[in-house]
Amino acid sequence: NTTATRKYPMHYKIALIINYLGHCISVGALVVAFVLFLCLRSIRCLRNVIHWNLITTFILRNVMWFLLQLIDHNIHERNEPWCRLITTIYNYFVVTNFFWMFVEGCYLHTAIVMTYSTDKLRKWVFLFIGWCIPCPIIVAWAIGKLYNENEQCWFGKEPGKYIDYIYQGPVIVVLLINFVFLFNIVRILMTKLRASTTSETIQYRKAVKATLVLLPLLGITYMLFFVNPGEDDISQIVFIYFNSFLQSFQGFFVSVFYCFLNGEVRSAARKRWHRWQDNHALRVRVARAMSIPTSPTRISFHSIKHTTAV
Repeated sequence: NTTATRKYPMHYKIALIINYLGHCISVGALVVAFVLFLCLRSIRCLRNVIHWNLITTFILRNVMWFLLQLIDHNIHERNEPWCRLITTIYNYFVVTNFFWMFVEGCYLHTAIVMTYSTDKLRKWVFLFIGWCIPCPIIVAWAIGKLYNENEQCWFGKEPGKYIDYIYQGPVIVVLLINFVFLFNIVRILMTKLRASTTSETIQYRKAVKATLVLLPLLGITYMLFFVNPGEDDISQIVFIYFNSFLQSFQGFFVSVFYCFLNGEVRSAARKRWHRWQDNHALRVRVARAMSIPTSPTRISFHSIKHTTAV
């Protein structure tokens, strides 16, 4: 907030640098992960399509974050329509982040706890949950802002006003449901599927491990919005750095756990790389063979043969 910014100007400048650095690293990692999922068609099962969509929401959210940083104080004060639109789109991608994390949990819960065949699951259902359900939530929030808090480009909230809970409430609900999903998933993995060594179960275990790390990470980061860091200087300074780090590096962690440490992705990327190397080596050999001039000795032999025949 403005008071804290004035009170700790140096720490806020450092935190802003951390924010920019973290978002840049996150965008770089997310784009690499996105391209890998795009190019490696052999791994396009439903589970990886869900990872791919989650990564996409983080790319879009981070891009909108950079656009928000371009809005200066004067534009905030004028409450320009286009800056309200940027805030609205940014909040939409924030909500889609959590709904796609919910889809991650829902998929694992359906496959592991309910033992429902993943072949019968429909991709469009998950796409609807992840991309479409947040739309009416954000529209309702935007209408609430327009008629009750139509100021400061709709960024931040006034004390005593609760319009932001229109979208924050559903996010908290899906976070809590996801924690319940994870509890059930871990319980089943620890009891019924502990001895199972099928490739599918191994992949589920890896996905659950990634989700176990990422969900608390995303949840803690989001819950920090509702935490009062305390009045003493040390608490507020620690809160500033902790929040900046977690907020900005989220996309990086998602890329690492769902793509770069994903065994299927690494195996497919390795095969693709070896195939490219083999094709490149073959093209080089063919090019060299075609560039070798005809041997004079061979010409002389054919000439001699022709002369003899005559």
